[in-house]
Amino acid sequence: MKKILFLSFFIFIFSHIQAQQLPEMDSVDMLLTNMAIQIECTAGVNDLYNFKFSRAESQFGWLRRKYPNHPLPYFLMGLSNWWKIVPNIDIEKYDAKFLAYMDTSITKAEGLYDKNNKNPEAAFFLAAAYGFKGRLFAERKQWTKATFAGKNAIKYMEKAIDKSDLSIEFLFGDGLYNYFAEWIPQNYKFLKPVLWFFRKGDRKKGLEQLEKVASDAFYTKTEAQYFLMRIYPDEKMIPKAFEMSKYLYRTFPDNAYFHRYYARMLYTNGDMRELEPIALDMISKIDSSRVGYEEISGRYASFFLGHIYRIQGHKDKAKQYYQRTIQFSEKIKSLDAGYYHYAMAELAHYADSEGNISLAKQYYEKIKEHTEKDNILHKEAKEYLKKNKKRS
Repeated sequence: MKKILFLSFFIFIFSHIQAQQLPEMDSVDMLLTNMAIQIECTAGVNDLYNFKFSRAESQFGWLRRKYPNHPLPYFLMGLSNWWKIVPNIDIEKYDAKFLAYMDTSITKAEGLYDKNNKNPEAAFFLAAAYGFKGRLFAERKQWTKATFAGKNAIKYMEKAIDKSDLSIEFLFGDGLYNYFAEWIPQNYKFLKPVLWFFRKGDRKKGLEQLEKVASDAFYTKTEAQYFLMRIYPDEKMIPKAFEMSKYLYRTFPDNAYFHRYYARMLYTNGDMRELEPIALDMISKIDSSRVGYEEISGRYASFFLGHIYRIQGHKDKAKQYYQRTIQFSEKIKSLDAGYYHYAMAELAHYADSEGNISLAKQYYEKIKEHTEKDNILHKEAKEYLKKNKKRS
């Protein structure tokens, strides 16, 4: 609960770019709006989101050599390392590089900000880099560091300018702010006092802004699509969430997070025919150690395949994938999730039908241990163990 609240708060901090009357600058000097730079970066940005990180970072390295004093290349390198973290937020091996690149982006942005009379593009990078740092620190429960990063993000967001007329990239932050500034107090009422210090949000307007960014932006396009994919279910727009997840998966088929999310949407929609090859591909990429494909994706894919093969009557295949669901879950210590419990329940059913009461009891003992008393599977396990107490 606390993790969700802090993450939401720092998304809110990162995204708030307030309008003030600051000096205009020549748009040619802004890399965010430089079409030639966008063309050069296209391959790198696409590779980043398709988890071809080495190729992406090679492109960003070129940008860094050409513009060594601009925050953009360092921010993109940081973003690349952020997406290495996204599939499993608990893995910390990319933290140091991510933070180093964001810190360098901040240093370069500060120089640009001071040199060019409070350059609004520099303020954008300062707010964004501090905001991303705050998100990671909150995930790591480093609350003091998260608060410090948040305060700095606030400092620069208040100095930034609404440049949506110059670059749609700036509209991304405003859209996120408008949406979450209204969403947060509606869902977490005790955070309302925090929002008294900021302008009111507009959830509907924020959603419209994010959709425009998702359609027309360059650097923030995919980030906006990512947020929309997760926002649409809250807005009771499940078909839109499904279509966005499908688009992101098909556009970036090697992005482990998009792959997993699309598979979950297919499962929710009951489209088992489409889901089977998608889930098998996830398992194949996990077994071949593809970047981003790890136990969380494996738990989902295995459970989905177990479910599919159980329905199809392929008992051995179903058992194989339910067992892998358990293995993946136990490896990441995700023992309170329904996938783990239901996989064990199905294996207990198979064991009981085969006359292997001892094995069925082992599964039910684990279910009983890792579920709450009011859980339907806890009750099923308790009843089975009582009924078969003297059997083995």
